[in-house]
Amino acid sequence: MRRMLPGTRALRTFEAAGRHLNFTRAAEELGLTPAAVSFQIREIEDQLGITLFTRTSRKILLTSAGTVLFEATSDALDNLHQATGRAQKMARGATHLRLSLGARFATHWFLPRLSRFREANPDLELTFDITDRVRDFDIDDVDAAIRFGTGNYAGTRSERLFDTLVVPVCSPELLETGPTPKEPQDLLHHTLCHVDCQTEGMVWPSWSTWMAAAGIDNFDDSRCVAFTDSSHVVQAVTDGNAIGLVELEMVENDLAQGRMVRLFDIGVSVAEEYAYHLVYPENSGEEPGVRALRQWVSGEVQRMK
Repeated sequence: MRRMLPGTRALRTFEAAGRHLNFTRAAEELGLTPAAVSFQIREIEDQLGITLFTRTSRKILLTSAGTVLFEATSDALDNLHQATGRAQKMARGATHLRLSLGARFATHWFLPRLSRFREANPDLELTFDITDRVRDFDIDDVDAAIRFGTGNYAGTRSERLFDTLVVPVCSPELLETGPTPKEPQDLLHHTLCHVDCQTEGMVWPSWSTWMAAAGIDNFDDSRCVAFTDSSHVVQAVTDGNAIGLVELEMVENDLAQGRMVRLFDIGVSVAEEYAYHLVYPENSGEEPGVRALRQWVSGEVQRMK
């Protein structure tokens, strides 16, 4: 007679607790309380008649029996995740492509071009996974991704699409209510905003970086407004309240339609090894959907030049 095993939810809780060796961190990952994690672990121990952790006032450790079960649980959950991902892709079929990309790139680069993709690929359904997280193609239900970084992701192929240039922009309304800045120094009289973040260890260019490129030394950035998301910079600019540093490639549509105005020809490039990349599994480059996406994106990049 087979022994009744804990359910998948309980095993996920045990795996997280065994990996972190900390109920609080496991709870944060799972969206539970530490008390709920502790309760589920005790339920598993009672159900199996096994002590999984030794507990002290300062830390927890897996017992020998707990280590055996933890390793088996990790392997089983990994296999289940991979099988689920494969099943989801099979259910979607070859005519349905799922692309992972960040919200900024989706909003400002891909969606304005989406109608051209559909016109070029009428038999291919394209849906999106909007996230900045690097997806695992073996587990997650995605076929390809567009990411900003060095393009070094294990088990994948990366095709470099384009670099990015950070430039100052403002709204037409801001220029209508005051004198047009004629020199970089004139920007010091305005509210300046930028993105304060890191990508794979690379610090994003700030107003201090741009001012240095413009020949302005000892710039005091204490009055600048820093956001963690570039969408907030774009919003501040379009509201007419600020001058923002943004990626030129992400606002080309806004500039073309007059919603933004670029100020000066001075731009700051990010580190040379960083760029936008199309990323896909090593063995899927010639699958019809991925191949169609590669060809279309390559054509769109050529149109930018």
